[in-house]
Amino acid sequence: MFGKLTWAAIPFDQPIPLITGAVVVIVLGGVLAWIALKGYVPYLWKEWITSVDHKRIGIMYCTLALVMLLRGFSDALMMRSQQALAFNAPGYLPPEHYDQIFSAHGTIMIFFVAMPFVVGLMNFVVPLQLGVRDVAFPTLNSVSFWLTAAGALLVNISLVVGEFARTGWLPFPPLSELTYSPGVGVDYYLWSLQISGIGTLMAGINMVTTILKMRAPGMNYTRMPVFCWTALASNLLIVAAFPILTACLGMLLLDRYVGFHFFTNEAGGNPMLFMNLIWAWGHPEVYILVLPAFGVYSEVVSTFSGKPLFGYRSMVAATMAICIISFLVWLHHFFTMGPGGDVNGFFGIMSMIIAIPTGVKLFNWLFTMYGGRIRFTTPMLWAIGFMVTFAIGGMTGVLLAVPPADFVLHNSLFLVAHFHNVIIGGVLFGAFAGYTYWFPKAFGFSLDERWGKAAFWFWFFGFYFAFVPLYAVGLLGMTRRMQHFNQPEWYPWILWAGVGALLIMVGIGCQVTQLVVSIRSRAHRTEPTGDPWDGRTLEWATASPPPAYNFAVLPNVEGTEPYWGMKERARAAMHLSAEPEYEDIEVPRNSPTGFITAFFAVITGFALIWHIWWIVVLGLVGAYATFVVFAWRDVAESAIPAEEVARMDRANRAARTAALQRGSLA
Repeated sequence: MFGKLTWAAIPFDQPIPLITGAVVVIVLGGVLAWIALKGYVPYLWKEWITSVDHKRIGIMYCTLALVMLLRGFSDALMMRSQQALAFNAPGYLPPEHYDQIFSAHGTIMIFFVAMPFVVGLMNFVVPLQLGVRDVAFPTLNSVSFWLTAAGALLVNISLVVGEFARTGWLPFPPLSELTYSPGVGVDYYLWSLQISGIGTLMAGINMVTTILKMRAPGMNYTRMPVFCWTALASNLLIVAAFPILTACLGMLLLDRYVGFHFFTNEAGGNPMLFMNLIWAWGHPEVYILVLPAFGVYSEVVSTFSGKPLFGYRSMVAATMAICIISFLVWLHHFFTMGPGGDVNGFFGIMSMIIAIPTGVKLFNWLFTMYGGRIRFTTPMLWAIGFMVTFAIGGMTGVLLAVPPADFVLHNSLFLVAHFHNVIIGGVLFGAFAGYTYWFPKAFGFSLDERWGKAAFWFWFFGFYFAFVPLYAVGLLGMTRRMQHFNQPEWYPWILWAGVGALLIMVGIGCQVTQLVVSIRSRAHRTEPTGDPWDGRTLEWATASPPPAYNFAVLPNVEGTEPYWGMKERARAAMHLSAEPEYEDIEVPRNSPTGFITAFFAVITGFALIWHIWWIVVLGLVGAYATFVVFAWRDVAESAIPAEEVARMDRANRAARTAALQRGSLA
């Protein structure tokens, strides 16, 4: 009746996952009980769980990323501590558990930390910067988020029910085939990513449609903020690349479930087909993540340098060049697998060429800072730390793009250090910069600067302590994913890497403290005008947090920095523009469709993993019924009366007028 699911699936003989799972369940239960006792359930259901407001969904994406960061980093701490204790010793993690940890770490950090973080920032910011009321398909946006959350939940269920994959963060065959991985670990991986990948693909389609078809009056392509351009490029890559991932993992599922032979060693299968498909998605994925971070840096550097971004058109051209070239470099991930000299040479050259538009961006940021009145706020520190760190990561990437060098360094810890150099230094620093920069817009109060700067410095130095030693030990010949080792020359470097992980842990602790301190002192951190940073783009033209409809009247865009132009005219005239004529505004109604779809997705995914076919049928029927109910809804929108719009907008205009008269309109 329950397929392969038995009591043996619970790891009673492994205290670490059992205790960890129990702690998570207790904490989660305590939080849910507190929410229920405080009477917050109706509020959460109405304002968050069923919300289709792009801002709420963006915040939930970022919250999911931050929670999963704690899970993924705990795996990293376990790996570092295991290797620190595993010199001429077995350490404390058995091999089968260690294999699951490094597989879960990579999977979580890429798919459930980096992806939700950048998608969340794009969700929150892009419609505001475009001067529109919401994304093109609000309910689809909700479904996208909840499917991502469903995939994350399945990964975490594997901690205590069954096991996770032992294949690494990408399930290379033949190791991932049924012959060599007969357990449910690879199935957890595949169904989690299929479910969340569908959500990501829908989010990409939604964002591309929004940017191409829903801009404010007067905002043509050459007036879009650079963050919107990087979001467009990133989501075009999502639309082009994620179907490859879905097809690739689908073929592996057919191999495992139906006995097909796409990637097997026998019966005409070819594991190299998997390598080409997974990396044809995998390298564009790197730019899916880093391009929005580049957009964040563009906004932050311009704002805190007090200048327009240098070389706007070259920045746009560089962004789209990266978008195109990113599909021409995937083979550098397997130079060593025999494609031949000509093929390796072509992809090596393309991998070097893609560094050129990235260099254009770096020089544009530096020229923007040159001659500016730089304010060294926390977001600006993250941006400057990125420039230093990413330049190093980029240089090691160009080194690895040389096929003879890659033959020496492939699969070593040098490669691991390079990858973390660009993902942490590029993507995560950018996500933290965006989180700190737009937090006042999302919640109406700013984050504590002292704790924010402390978090930056611990993260910055912690990164170098953690990963520069891995460059060195990689050059000494240490390969990745080693559960134990016996080379004495490696050991000091591994210990230094462990010190770096501890420094990063302190940095994360500072970020948690920053959030707690800021919430407790939020009454003193509010900024009534909605523009705490003296911003230059349209998201700062509305209240903080923005109303559900974003803008009382859609702005008329003139120039590449429309809000800066509005402020300059107001400062010159010493008064705001004339009050607009307010009208009723229609906004999309909240819908539980996304949450209910995710509920059935979790049930269906779990049942597919354990071969409980009758639950699979029930889950699919439930998901289809949800779709039918949504399709037959009678009322899709609700109206906000003009009087309410006027009341809210006049309150914000009064705050801005008072600031203007004080000479402090940011």
